[in-house]
Amino acid sequence: MTAPTPPTPPFRDPRLPFAKRVDDLMSRLTLDERTGFLHQFAPAVERLGIAAFRTGQEALHGVAWMGPATVFPQAVGLGATWNEDLVRRVGEAVSREARAMRARDDRVGLNVWSPTVNLLRHPLWGRNEEGYSEDPKLTSAIATAYTRGLRGEHPTYWRTAPVLKHWLAHNNETDRDTSSASVRPRVLNEYDLRAFRETVEAGAVAGVMPAYNLVNGRPNHVSPYLNRQLRAWTEDDLLVCSDAGAPSNLVDSEHYFDTHEEATAAALRAGVDSFTDHGTDSSKIVARVRGALEQGLLTEADIDAAVRRQLSVRFRLGEFDPEHDPYAVTPESAATGFDTPEHRALALETAEQAVVLLKNDGVLPLAPGTRVAVVGLLADECKLDWYSGTLIHRSTPLEGLYERFGAERVSFAEGVDRVRLRTAAGTFLHVLPSDDSPDEARGTEGALDPALLAGRTDLPPLTTDAVGTELALVDWGEGVLTLRAPDGRYLSVAEDGYLRASADQPGGWVVQETFRLEPHGNGHLLRHTGTGRHVRVAADGVKVAASDTPLDDGAPEVFDVVVTERGEDAVTRVAAEADVVVVMAGNDPHINGRETEDRTTLWLPAHQERLLRAARAANPDTVLTLVSAYPYAVDADALPAVLWTAHGGQAAGTALARVLAGDVSPAGRLPQTWYADDADLPDLLDYDVIGGRQTYLYFEGTPLFPFGHGLSYASFSYADLAARVADGEVSVSFTVTNTGDVTADEVAQLYVRAEAPSVPRPRRELLAHRRVTLAPGATAEVSFALPLSAFAFWDVAHDRWRLEPGPYALLVGASSEDVRLSTTVSLDGEPDAPRPVRERGLAAADFDEQSGTEIVDRTKTTGDAVTPVAAGEGELLYRDCDFGPGITRVTVTVAGVEGTVEIALDGGPAPAVLSPDAPTPGPYDYVEIGAEMTAEGVHDLRIRLRGSLRLAHVGFSG
Repeated sequence: MTAPTPPTPPFRDPRLPFAKRVDDLMSRLTLDERTGFLHQFAPAVERLGIAAFRTGQEALHGVAWMGPATVFPQAVGLGATWNEDLVRRVGEAVSREARAMRARDDRVGLNVWSPTVNLLRHPLWGRNEEGYSEDPKLTSAIATAYTRGLRGEHPTYWRTAPVLKHWLAHNNETDRDTSSASVRPRVLNEYDLRAFRETVEAGAVAGVMPAYNLVNGRPNHVSPYLNRQLRAWTEDDLLVCSDAGAPSNLVDSEHYFDTHEEATAAALRAGVDSFTDHGTDSSKIVARVRGALEQGLLTEADIDAAVRRQLSVRFRLGEFDPEHDPYAVTPESAATGFDTPEHRALALETAEQAVVLLKNDGVLPLAPGTRVAVVGLLADECKLDWYSGTLIHRSTPLEGLYERFGAERVSFAEGVDRVRLRTAAGTFLHVLPSDDSPDEARGTEGALDPALLAGRTDLPPLTTDAVGTELALVDWGEGVLTLRAPDGRYLSVAEDGYLRASADQPGGWVVQETFRLEPHGNGHLLRHTGTGRHVRVAADGVKVAASDTPLDDGAPEVFDVVVTERGEDAVTRVAAEADVVVVMAGNDPHINGRETEDRTTLWLPAHQERLLRAARAANPDTVLTLVSAYPYAVDADALPAVLWTAHGGQAAGTALARVLAGDVSPAGRLPQTWYADDADLPDLLDYDVIGGRQTYLYFEGTPLFPFGHGLSYASFSYADLAARVADGEVSVSFTVTNTGDVTADEVAQLYVRAEAPSVPRPRRELLAHRRVTLAPGATAEVSFALPLSAFAFWDVAHDRWRLEPGPYALLVGASSEDVRLSTTVSLDGEPDAPRPVRERGLAAADFDEQSGTEIVDRTKTTGDAVTPVAAGEGELLYRDCDFGPGITRVTVTVAGVEGTVEIALDGGPAPAVLSPDAPTPGPYDYVEIGAEMTAEGVHDLRIRLRGSLRLAHVGFSG
């Protein structure tokens, strides 16, 4: 007899809802199996036929870290397109390639960690390249488009499952795992949460990743907002994946918890579902979870909630329904979704749309037959960043201009300083010839963690000889140098400590291709930045010292830098012979401004300033093209034309050449303010965009180039503005006409300004935008329907959103400062009402204004308190406090070692001064102290804090 076929378990039945299937599968998993799922690398459960699963596949602007893939422009470049349809198509292409690559290599994940929706609040942030904009509305619009492309259109199954990064208020690499962002409630709700919220509510997000930093004194990995805010925005199960190593940071660097069991339990209860820690080794996380269970810090229900959310994502990805998955790809069909002609064309289209023309006095577009000199450190480069895939195709500006204008009409000077390094013995550093074997160490096979890729040791180390090798030296700023051999390879240091010409480009988590020249006597020491060690010459080759103690490993070499050619001399020669000079300046994404390292200045490095000055002096028709991950401050007045583009991926050079030649009219727009000087910037750790007057929303100075700015080879007129308020929304329409003589795109932008606000509101705030293509003479009608909620603000007096009645100016134009049309609408709303402090008291963090204070955690799980910065002195202002018929007593809830709380009305003397009798046992052990105080009616309340006290609440009675 044939054995009966066992019944299909419900979790394998595609006819059932996912929730019921998850329930069934959960019931079949043991506690140990469920616990194993909490690590990034969830093991297979063979007895149930469940495969292993990995959370996390980097896909910021293409599939990263897994070998060759289509490389699109950096995320900030996608933001500069202001084009949601385009970005959706990019997301779709990336997800198709992820599926195709997974069919060939199951290490490629479908839970993609992208996009980054951190707002580009501060242009010196090292990871500026990863975000879309300083504006929450534009950021959410672009992020929503990208996630929709990543997700796919099927109502049930997802092509990939996108995770938003990095929750929350994360804009600094300096001390990023220990610094705390002080974020007042208005900034939290109107700015930082908003980009996440609108993207999540759009319905194409599978989860979020908390950031390394702390917000209001509490690590983001135990943020109460994960459950209180994030999961309230959608009915979908959202998977929260920790950032790499962050769970351990809760104890090891942040010292927020005493034990890893406490920390792991707290993160899990706060809403973290998948722990990215200790690489592929899940044993430590599993042991911590088990320990937390044994200590009663966790329950099985806590574990089950997290596992359930992970399984929900896996079901949506079709893992359990391969025969029904509309996005399933086989190894045989993978080629149809990878590096297709359509993807190559899309990469070019995206790179073209990301180019921003900042200034043009008529030198652009370049006339046919123009003799072009292309000069600068980025002229023949197609740079990748940390989150790039491996290039299949490559186009540099030089190559693009050769192709467009012909090599005979294009001259080139890179502008490097060419040097020889002479030793104290009179010999020179020498690069031995190699067999030009491929770079297997960097590889194209892909790595789950490229930080683990080792440097090459198969090439000969540098030696010395009487003649030496001429090296190309570039100073990237801050004294950080690269040295490149004549064969194009950069000097690098591998694990064995020897110097070799071995790297195609600077790169890696710890860059091994950068150096510093340090004055020493009559020469220079050469310090390798990756190891921090000086270079020395040994009998068996040139290497870095094993330590900084000369007696241990020989003395570092003192070099004489012999310059054989200055970069500006080469630039001057070619610039003088050209009709137009295109100076290609910018950054290397792995040096001075990247993950782990913030910039220190907006200004171009001195080396590149030298090249720009030389080009300008030799030829006044000099076009500055900045290729960079972030804004710069430059002297634009002295230049006839300036362009900017982010690192544009595989088609960057072709795209730029087509824009310069006028084949494409530029229509990118700045996604963030370009400030004129470092003096315009707030402190990097000042997250108060309102009080600090930051971003285009509040900045009151004159920017170098404003938010939304970008020029065209055409001209456009705006007309017929109409606005109507009805049925709970504001309808706005206007027309845009191409008054130029070329087909071009225009990005029409609509802003709002509250005309009679009761609290500080933005100078103008983006409500909507649209990118339209218009032939010469063509007109398009642009219309928007805006919900009244778009005009609301967070009312700290009543802890909720409020639409304030009154006039609102609607501003239409080509940038935040280039306003062409305006009108005013009057909105009904909820009138301003005083704070009901007699009934509710005051939450300390709900201030209207502050100076000298920071917000900290009231407890380790929830709530805020306020304390003076560095135990000094600070002040809080609460406007329009209603004491009703009168109060006779005030109480304050405080914790800390020592200090005073002074309370005054309307700027008068302090009728109440309170101080605890003794220090509280700890920062979270609050006491309530009181004093007599009389007040009635409505007054402004001012509180002065001194010392290390944490103030959580102020109450009134009597």
